[in-house]
Order: sequence, then C-alpha cells, then structure tokens
Amino acid sequence: MWYLIEGYDGPQGVEKRPDARPAHMARLVELRDAGRLLLAGPCPAIDAADPGPAGFSGSAVVAQFESLQAARAWAEADPYVAAGVYERVEVRPFKPVLP
Repeated sequence: MWYLIEGYDGPQGVEKRPDARPAHMARLVELRDAGRLLLAGPCPAIDAADPGPAGFSGSAVVAQFESLQAARAWAEADPYVAAGVYERVEVRPFKPVLP
C-alpha cells in the first residue's frame, strides 16, 4: 500500500538540514531503486522554488510499505528526525489516482 509521510520542520530545520541531507537522500534512493517511491521533495517555506534562507516548512514522501506500522517505523528512523530537522512526522495511507 502507498503511504504519505509528511515531515514538519522545527525552528532550527534550515540550519540542520545540510548535515543530515546525504543520509536522508540515501534512504529515498533506496526506495526509488526498489520501485517503491512515487514522489519525494521538500516544501519551500515561501512561494519560491529556491527559498534561500527562509528554508523549508517540511517534506513529503509517498512510498509503498507493507503496513502503516512499517511506514511509521521507516519515517521515525529518518536522519532528519534524528538530527532534529523535523519536529513531527505524520504518516497516513495514500491512494494514487492520477496520472
């Protein structure tokens, strides 16, 4: 089943992202290479493709997992969680319709 994982940046997220990004991206590449990633990306904190110092308000990932528990476990093990980039993470089932 597909799951939407939303990570919400904490107040220091913009400063903490760069150090944790390589490990965070490596996990996403693993999902992609396994054919389990539909999309992933950050949400700019302002209406701009490159938010500069404003940073990001969080990120979204849509990926396949065997259960909601597995998706939650994967999300909680994210390097952005460990580094304090995300102050909270929400996981819920997702049903792709289009395209």
